[in-house]
Amino acid sequence: MERIFQAGDIMLGALLPLHIDKEYHPVSFRERPPHINCTTFNFENFQQLQALIIAVEEINKNPNIIPNITLGFQAYDSCNVLQKDLEGMFQILTGHGEAIPNYQCLKNISVAAVIGPYVSTHAILLANILGVYRYPQISHFATSRLLSNQVMFPSFFRTVPSDAFQSEGLAKLVLFFSWTWVGLLAVDNDYGQQGIQVVKQEIEKAGACVAFSETILMSLPDRNAKHIVKVMKDSTATAIVVFSLPADFLPVLEEMLVQNITTKMLVASEGWSTSTLFIGHKFKDILYGTIGLGLQSGIIPEFRGFLNKAHLSTGLGNYWLKLLWEDIFTCKFLEEKNLTTPMEKPVNICTGIESLESISNSYNDVSSLRTTYNVYTAVHVVAKALEDLKNCCETGDLCPHRRCPDIWNFTPWQLLYYVRKVRIKLSSGRDLFFDQNGDPPAVYDIVNWKLSPEGTIKQVKVGSYDIAASFGQFFTLNTSAIMWATEDHKCSWDEWPNLQNSRCIQKGIEYLSYEDPLGATLAATSILSSLVPVFILRLFIKHRTTPIVKANNYSLSCLLLFCLPLCFLCSLAFVGFPQPEKCLLCQVAFGLVFALCVSCILAKTIMVVLAFMATKPVSKLRRLASPLVSYIIISICFLLQFLLCMVWLLKAPPHTEYNTETKPGIIIVQCNNGSTVGFWSMLGYLGLLATISFIVAFLSRGLPDTFNEAKYITFSMLAFLSVWVSFTLASLSAQGKYIVATEIFAILSSSWALVICMFVSKCYIILFKPQMNSRKSLIKKDCKPVRAKHIM
Repeated sequence: MERIFQAGDIMLGALLPLHIDKEYHPVSFRERPPHINCTTFNFENFQQLQALIIAVEEINKNPNIIPNITLGFQAYDSCNVLQKDLEGMFQILTGHGEAIPNYQCLKNISVAAVIGPYVSTHAILLANILGVYRYPQISHFATSRLLSNQVMFPSFFRTVPSDAFQSEGLAKLVLFFSWTWVGLLAVDNDYGQQGIQVVKQEIEKAGACVAFSETILMSLPDRNAKHIVKVMKDSTATAIVVFSLPADFLPVLEEMLVQNITTKMLVASEGWSTSTLFIGHKFKDILYGTIGLGLQSGIIPEFRGFLNKAHLSTGLGNYWLKLLWEDIFTCKFLEEKNLTTPMEKPVNICTGIESLESISNSYNDVSSLRTTYNVYTAVHVVAKALEDLKNCCETGDLCPHRRCPDIWNFTPWQLLYYVRKVRIKLSSGRDLFFDQNGDPPAVYDIVNWKLSPEGTIKQVKVGSYDIAASFGQFFTLNTSAIMWATEDHKCSWDEWPNLQNSRCIQKGIEYLSYEDPLGATLAATSILSSLVPVFILRLFIKHRTTPIVKANNYSLSCLLLFCLPLCFLCSLAFVGFPQPEKCLLCQVAFGLVFALCVSCILAKTIMVVLAFMATKPVSKLRRLASPLVSYIIISICFLLQFLLCMVWLLKAPPHTEYNTETKPGIIIVQCNNGSTVGFWSMLGYLGLLATISFIVAFLSRGLPDTFNEAKYITFSMLAFLSVWVSFTLASLSAQGKYIVATEIFAILSSSWALVICMFVSKCYIILFKPQMNSRKSLIKKDCKPVRAKHIM
């Protein structure tokens, strides 16, 4: 196998597909298969080899990373062929270009890790073998979700996210644009089949339809392209999700070119979404407008200069450098071509003095390094693990066997322990680390294929997809920057295409309306409920001279009963079309009314305590038991909530929002709270008032029965807090109009809790037990002894 070898005290292995295809020969199974000849040299992948070399150079020159130790490497060209990946792995483990299982030729030199392979199916096979010996394996491109099984593959890691995240992202991307009639195309390996199944499940679960699902057959030279393109041509589906690698998708594009298929909207997996294999003029009419997920890009310092310094005279990878030279400068070296043989076309002769600095193409374009940056990152992961292993004694971070390994003589499983714990800083500012499955955090770029001024295809980042973002904020997408392949998907934001993509139809609109049975029920309940505290207020006014009304602070009770109908009625502001004025006021009105209500209860609680503690004639607290103090408490508490709401309205006020992301084909019209901090601060302040009332009432629950208001306040505040804690949890999972319905239900429930706990028992005595509503009955209760521990 073709390889590069650079000696070192510790060796690193790498398997990279510098060629991306092979010659296909019929296999009869009657004779030994012919030797595998690699074809289609790819200088984009040669850039990955250069990233490996520069990373090793940086590490060896850096005195802060494994000083006095030289990191060497062996790199093999796998040609995207399973047998060559397997052979290359054994040669890495054996050393000196030999492939002898269970034998190591490099005496006293440890093999730290293997970087690669490129393809998921190959990575699975190698992970089964390397896992036996616990050799750390770090792939820069294998994304199959099967590889996340650390029980089966205990030493496998990767610097790319799992397809479990990508597949969901592609499905969400399709649904984001409201494409409901979608074709699926995937390569027939673990990467393609596992990935496309999740896409299909997510699309169908959301109510969209799959027009067709076809497979790219890797075993055939043409990849079954004629059949696939015929299906695409016959189908009315315009959007097609393609899960493939560039070399396997190339024959399909060639056949699309032959059959003149230029009206399909391709949605690309990360395997080919940023490939430079298709960026020439040839496929521009087919690929223009393609959108897909790409691996997050990174920057390697001084990498362009390093790439341009590559020259035949360096001797490192001379064979591949010749291929690079011939590919970039469109020439042939003399020894590669017999010039005396008649040729159909004249061939330029490579002189070897050509300068890479004079050209500008995808080889020395370092503006958006993706797979290349993942190779660079993988090398630094190994170096960081080696550094941590070397510093084991200094940090006290011992291996499971409780002893520090020797950096000059360590076993693979000892280094594996430190690879699991690696955390390094990426050029984007993010940290790379591995979770319990050996996967890094999942972040993707959303790329769109546009035409450059020169008429070639360029891939432009138009957004990002971040799994770690807050709920509902996974996509950051600049839709105005997207160029589309066909006019048929250019529906306005409030429309979506029909199944045949022949016309745009209006999206349905969803909000909690009065015509909706749920909205009508909640509105009716609010109105009827508001009559109850009005009835109780009239009852209190009529019996205001009775002892039970006097004993429970008549003025504060009336103020509370005046607030409670407003609490019930404020829920009506949430029903109906969310107009800007309604959005601006509904949450604020709710916050202020409930603040006034809970402030009254807090004042009642404090007055109960003060009234009992000020019973002695010489007590200094007698002046604090006056009604004026209760009104001051209410005013201060209400004023704080008022100021909080005013700041909220001035800084980031609520507004009407048209949500087209949550449900495909549906526009959810809702009130955006503007400032999340403002909303939860307002709600949190209510919770603070209720908590203080609860604590004070609970501590004073043992006062004489004349003042047993504390017991009822304790129960009312406990119910109030329970309702709003439940709302907070429920709102995290609710969507659309059900979020509004949940808040209305919380408003009604908490209001009813106050009515029932604070007033039902008093109304019962007034209406049905008038004999208990007498001075004599209250005096009897006053005579009961009080234990001091209840009033501390």
